[in-house]
Amino acid sequence: MRIIVIGSGFVGEAFSLLMEGRGNEVFRISKSGSGKSIGMDVSDLKSVQLTRDKIGEVDAVIHCASSGSRGQDRNQRYQKVYVDGCCNLSESFPQSMIVFVSSSSVYGQNDGSIVDENSKTKPASSTGNLLLKAEEIALNSNGSVARLSGIYGPNRSYLLKRYLEGDARIDGFSPDADGRWINQIHRDDAAHGIAHIIEKKLRHQIFNVSDDQPLLQRRCYEEFDRRFQNGIPEVCEPEKGKVRGWSQKRVSNLKIRESGWSPIYSNYFDALDNDFRILPSIMQDK
Repeated sequence: MRIIVIGSGFVGEAFSLLMEGRGNEVFRISKSGSGKSIGMDVSDLKSVQLTRDKIGEVDAVIHCASSGSRGQDRNQRYQKVYVDGCCNLSESFPQSMIVFVSSSSVYGQNDGSIVDENSKTKPASSTGNLLLKAEEIALNSNGSVARLSGIYGPNRSYLLKRYLEGDARIDGFSPDADGRWINQIHRDDAAHGIAHIIEKKLRHQIFNVSDDQPLLQRRCYEEFDRRFQNGIPEVCEPEKGKVRGWSQKRVSNLKIRESGWSPIYSNYFDALDNDFRILPSIMQDK
């Protein structure tokens, strides 16, 4: 296959290396054009069309770019990169399968319920609604959507880093609260999930790409304490006005599992025990 990858960051680069290893031709795209990537602004139609003219037809376009620098209004960045970006890709690559890499944050449930692809989407933030608009464009453009849970992996584990630095907290309203459910996916599993969607040609569908076992905050920090003896964080009321908002749900990966995909790491601690790159990289970074 010939594949364009918009965004050569944490997940995009892992996906690119995976697909190249399987014999595919991969074109990395970034706004800056640094490293191995081709420079292109996905929010600018002319820039996208010039890239199409240069590369030619491709089998799949993976849109996994970040929303960009923090200098602009967050809603404006999401509109330009995701909504306008998906429109531009759809117009420029009408025959290609477009996979938009979205987020499980579009599920705003706060009752601890299990959510699947048929669950109501009620994002807690305006940016979540912009992700839904971008998803709709991809679904209507011969494409699909991968909703990723919180991504971690070598050199990136917000959960563990905050714990080791003493900045972790349990969200709740009583001292014995168990906190929120944490839904995560290892970077390599995210890359394999996206690859599975395009290799199986699973068009016009939404898939939750998440590991098998969501973890309650308290259970997670109890396990951290057993391993690192750094104590268990105190319970604090959820912060109002958080960028990602307050949500409390368990993300189901049953649909993508039933299509033939399964994660390498069933849960976060499975990865911590078996991906020997994670812990040293986080310890070094803290």
